[in-house]
Amino acid sequence: MVPTVTFGTLRFIVVGLAVFAQIYLFLRLRTAVRSSQSSERFKLLAVFLAGSVIGLLFAMNVLILLRPVPWVDPPAPAQALLFYLPAVWGLGSIFSALLLAALRLAGGARRAVAGRSHGPASGAGGSSADPGRRLILQAGAGAIAAAPLVLCGYGAARAGRSHEVRELSLPFGVPLRVVQLTDHHAGPYMTRSDLRRYAEAVIALEPDVFALTGDYVSNSIAFLPGCLEEMARVRARYGTFAVLGNHEHWVASPERLRTIFRQHGIPLLCNAHRVIRAARGPFAVAGIDDMRIGNDDLDAALAGLAPDIPTLLLSHRPEIFPAAAERKIALTLSGHYHGGQIQLPLPGGGATSLAHLRTPYPEGLHRIGESRLYVSRGIGTTFTPVRLGAWPEITVCNLS
Repeated sequence: MVPTVTFGTLRFIVVGLAVFAQIYLFLRLRTAVRSSQSSERFKLLAVFLAGSVIGLLFAMNVLILLRPVPWVDPPAPAQALLFYLPAVWGLGSIFSALLLAALRLAGGARRAVAGRSHGPASGAGGSSADPGRRLILQAGAGAIAAAPLVLCGYGAARAGRSHEVRELSLPFGVPLRVVQLTDHHAGPYMTRSDLRRYAEAVIALEPDVFALTGDYVSNSIAFLPGCLEEMARVRARYGTFAVLGNHEHWVASPERLRTIFRQHGIPLLCNAHRVIRAARGPFAVAGIDDMRIGNDDLDAALAGLAPDIPTLLLSHRPEIFPAAAERKIALTLSGHYHGGQIQLPLPGGGATSLAHLRTPYPEGLHRIGESRLYVSRGIGTTFTPVRLGAWPEITVCNLS
């Protein structure tokens, strides 16, 4: 059984680590500067500048996370300087601090063991005070601290510029080609041009059904019209269908959301379904509201639907799957977890992430009886623009 951790607990842990990282890295920088051979005036200025830069980057990242940012399509230099730089620092600094702290603890433990083995005299040598050795150690610590920042920068750059097309062949009852996009998170890190690029990629895949499974915006309703306008460029044979995610409920009322979707010609399935009479047989597309922030009702979504008709269920959160399987729904498409967004490899293969601690359905294909669930990693990001090991995904389901 997968252990679960609540969102509140995760948020508390991440905030605590972020604050610790800023303090720890500043103290390490201050120690390094004070131990240098520079003048006292230079040392004071360097410590002041280091603290100011760390504080400014951290404050900017907190501001981006806590307040809506309705700046639609900022210029690339502003996007890089005002959004990406603080975000990469915010995440990278946590890993840098943890790595440096772990190495210091390991070094302290090693010296303690060596001291017990060889006596106090062995630890009294002057090598640790040698300026050349100290300089090498400081350079090594700097390289170690910079590595997570460089890696996070790479994860942000790749997440914003590339994606994978994941194709699956699944039984359904009616031949269909379903393309799914989820977790767009339109905002500072998912611009109008990025959304257009994804829409064009979907058009090239020639879907019979285009499924949108929620979280179209990050933290401002200002981005929703542009996002839906780009998604409406896709003309699937049997139509485009959408459900809401938690982020939509955070930024607008259900009435306003329905109005915006209606204005852009995208059917919003909120505890409802549509029956499509395809050439090779009828099928249904059903959708439910977000399971935590919304008012989900699977019974209402399936009301009046013949039990033998092949049904595609759209749900932002995958935890609906056991209930969907009880009702013999052939395929459920979900998102929400971004595949963890940042995955850490495990010994012997596989990977783990914060999402793996929260749900048994962080990503990929799952099966109960004859019912199947696919959880897409989505195309956008939240809280940080960084993805590592869980790259953006366009999902293509070839159904038969």
